Amino acid sequence: MTAMWAFDYRRFANLTIALLIINVVLILLPHIPGLGTDAGMGAKSWIKLGIQVQPGEFAKVTVVLFAASLVARYQGTLDDWGEYCKVLGMLLIPFAAIMTQPDLGTGLVYLAIAAVVLIMGGAKARFLVITLVAAVIAVAAVFAVDEMLKYQLEDGTWEYRLLKNYQRSRLLVFLDPEGDLSGDGYNLAQAKIAIGSGGLFGKGLLNATQSTHGFLPEAPTDFIFCVLAEEFGFVGVMTLIALYAAMIVLCLAIARRADNLFGMLVVMGIIGMWLFQILENIGMDCGLMPITGIPLPFVSYGSSFMVVNFALIGLIGSVYSHTPTQSSFASTPSHGRKAS
Repeated sequence: MTAMWAFDYRRFANLTIALLIINVVLILLPHIPGLGTDAGMGAKSWIKLGIQVQPGEFAKVTVVLFAASLVARYQGTLDDWGEYCKVLGMLLIPFAAIMTQPDLGTGLVYLAIAAVVLIMGGAKARFLVITLVAAVIAVAAVFAVDEMLKYQLEDGTWEYRLLKNYQRSRLLVFLDPEGDLSGDGYNLAQAKIAIGSGGLFGKGLLNATQSTHGFLPEAPTDFIFCVLAEEFGFVGVMTLIALYAAMIVLCLAIARRADNLFGMLVVMGIIGMWLFQILENIGMDCGLMPITGIPLPFVSYGSSFMVVNFALIGLIGSVYSHTPTQSSFASTPSHGRKAS
C-alpha cells in the first residue's frame, strides 16, 4: 500500500498493451507444470512459491489499470459501435483467461470492473443495453447447450461439458434453496441460521456456535459475514456496512477530485470491484444472490486477497496525492488523442 501510494499512477496511463500482457501472464501462471496447484473443485488458481499465491487476485490490480487506460483513450466519449466492440473485446480477454482455470467468481469481478469503467468512461447507453441483453442470451445458451451435451457416468450421475456440476448446483440452489439441503442447499441453510441466531447484539466474540461447531462451511472465507452476524448481531453487521459506506463515499470524493479521466476511472473501477464483492458476498450469505465464492473485502481470510486490497487502497491514495489541490477534471484530459 505504501509503495503504491508513493508511485505516480499516471505512469500507467499509456501502458495499455503492456498491462494486458501482464494481466494474461499472471492469470495463466497456474497452468505452468510444477508451479500451479489445485484450489479445489477442479480449479487451478494457485501457484506454489514457498507459500501459496493466487495470481488471479493480483491481476485485479492490472485489470483496473488496463481497463482505465484503455477506456480513457476515448476522452469520455465512446460513441462509435466499432470502437466500442473493439474495447469490449479487449476487456473480455482477462475474463476468458481466468475461465481457463476455471474461476468464475474472480471472472465476475473482472466483468464488474470492466462494466463500471465502460459506464463512467462515456460508453453509449444503447451499447451497454445491447451488451447486457447479449450476455443474458449467452448465459441461457450455455445452459441450453450444456443440457443437450450432458452425458451419464457409470454411477448414474450426469456430467456437463461447459459448466462444472458445482456451478450448476449453486445456481439451482439460488433458484430453489430447499431443493438440495444435503449439498449446496445445506451451506445456504446454515448461513441463514447463523445470521438469524445472532439477533440484535449477537452472542459475543468467539461465541458463534454455527462456525465453532463446524456446521457453517468455509466460515473464514465465503461465509465470514455469517460469523460476524452471529457474534455481533444486527448492530455489528450494520456497523460493518456503515464502514464500507464511509470508505466508498471517501473514494467517490477522490474520484471526483481527480484531474484526469484515467485517474477517475482507476478509482471508479476499484469502487465497482469492492461494491460488487460486498453485495455479492453478503447477498449470497442471505440467499439473495447465487453462491459464487467471492470473498468479503478486508474481512475474508486470504493473504493474496488482503495484499491486493491494500495495494488498491494505495492506488487510490496515489490518485489523491498526485492530484493538485485546485483541479479541474474537464480541463485536463489524460490522453491527447483517441485510440486508433
